[in-house]
Amino acid sequence: MEAEGNEERVQHVVVMRHGDRIDHFDPNWVTQAARPWDPVLTDGGKARARATGACLAALDFPIHRVFVSPFVRCRETAAEVITALCSVGGTDIDPSRVKVAIEYGLSEMLNNQVVEPSVVPKDGNWFPDVSQLEAIFPQETVDHSVTPIYQQIPAYGESVVNARRRFASVIRSLADKYPHENLLLITHGEGVWVSVQYFYKYVDMFVDYCGYSLLERKITFKSTEEFTSENFNLLTKNNDTGLIYRDLPLA
Repeated sequence: MEAEGNEERVQHVVVMRHGDRIDHFDPNWVTQAARPWDPVLTDGGKARARATGACLAALDFPIHRVFVSPFVRCRETAAEVITALCSVGGTDIDPSRVKVAIEYGLSEMLNNQVVEPSVVPKDGNWFPDVSQLEAIFPQETVDHSVTPIYQQIPAYGESVVNARRRFASVIRSLADKYPHENLLLITHGEGVWVSVQYFYKYVDMFVDYCGYSLLERKITFKSTEEFTSENFNLLTKNNDTGLIYRDLPLA
């Protein structure tokens, strides 16, 4: 997408939680898993992800680019969503419609509130190399030219505050890096919470599986690369798209 001088456009960013993870439905899964820190989706979770992808495909703007947490539940969610976004009827897909890349900065909060110390990999090797991570995505949708904002996942033990700052920074950085495109960020519940909390400083929110927030902002291009932008507006309504939230009273 080229931009003329002083051209204005609206950029949309969707921040989405992954689908239903198997260890929340089968606690015994962890005791038998080769990678207990990285639960897969349930069959229902995959179906929910595909259905959510169909909803996103029906929005009044296209998704151009998808960024995904390296955790398998997010990658499996992305595979289903991308298939829906690229669908051209029946079982055929047009891979030119969407491009996808791994973004380590969208990773789960890495602390003992979310990942039990007992399942943390002893050798520190959380994931295989990126080519194996990308293998799950539909063929020809991966953009190998993308350089992630975070080159690796955060160190285990990050605080909740630092994790939330990370999510906020990555959302903003990705939007600024691709101002000509609408983005879908597939991450974890905390990342979706941050995308709403950015606008509502005091908020209590439930994020369902595959719940998502929808942000938009106006951008004015001075040239193809130079631009100014307004603040993001939150379009998501309460009790819509899998999000339920309420303002908390000031202390």
